[in-house]
Amino acid sequence: MKKLLYLSLALVLCACSSAKPQTRSPLPSINYAALGDRIWANECAGSVSGLVSWNAGEAFPSLGIGHFIWFPAGVDAPFAESFPSFVIYARRAGLSVPTYFNGSAPWTNKSAYLADRSGKADQMREWLASNIPVQTAFVVARSRSSLPKMLVHTQQRQDVDARFRALAASTQGMYCLVDYVNFKGEGIKPSERYQGEGWGLLQVLEQMRGRPSGRAACAEFSRAAAAVLSRRVDNAPPARGERRWLAGWLNRCKTYR
Repeated sequence: MKKLLYLSLALVLCACSSAKPQTRSPLPSINYAALGDRIWANECAGSVSGLVSWNAGEAFPSLGIGHFIWFPAGVDAPFAESFPSFVIYARRAGLSVPTYFNGSAPWTNKSAYLADRSGKADQMREWLASNIPVQTAFVVARSRSSLPKMLVHTQQRQDVDARFRALAASTQGMYCLVDYVNFKGEGIKPSERYQGEGWGLLQVLEQMRGRPSGRAACAEFSRAAAAVLSRRVDNAPPARGERRWLAGWLNRCKTYR
């Protein structure tokens, strides 16, 4: 039954992809169950409690295995809100989505979230924990839709396209793409630059050497990601103190091999 659910969601992923026809590729052979567990472990330590959280210093909660952000009413943050898009995706996949996922986030700030004793956060966690497959399909669809956007912003179109497609052809490679774009973004925003150099998925794909496939593509992605993040730290304003995070970032890059 679980395999059938993943298969049906994979077909929805293909049908709902927003990529243009000339940039789409056939649905790759991906183990969605393994990929979903991997994303969940990375973002939430595989815990149900982590499926609804509010990180320190942020003006919004994060939900689901991909920590999809959800803005309270009136919040204007320099990040792309993703949870409402997930809700639309889940409904298109045929799931019954609770009404409490409609509109803006139900808490105005983190203090209100922590003080809430209504049980709403636990209800959300329960629904999310019961619907891991559609969250996995959504993050894959979102990753696939990033390719045409990145191709507009690069002078290495053929290399970037070939490297992306090689990675998207395996579960481990898709994990690289999905995790990194959740981790550091697509790399197409002009505001996400230090000294003119970005650090998103596009920059990693540009940094890769050649057009490897299979395990070699994952190993080269790991190397390129570490190089791009090290460059970010070198270019960062000293006052930000980003070198304190580098060891953890590089450890994350090792999981891409």
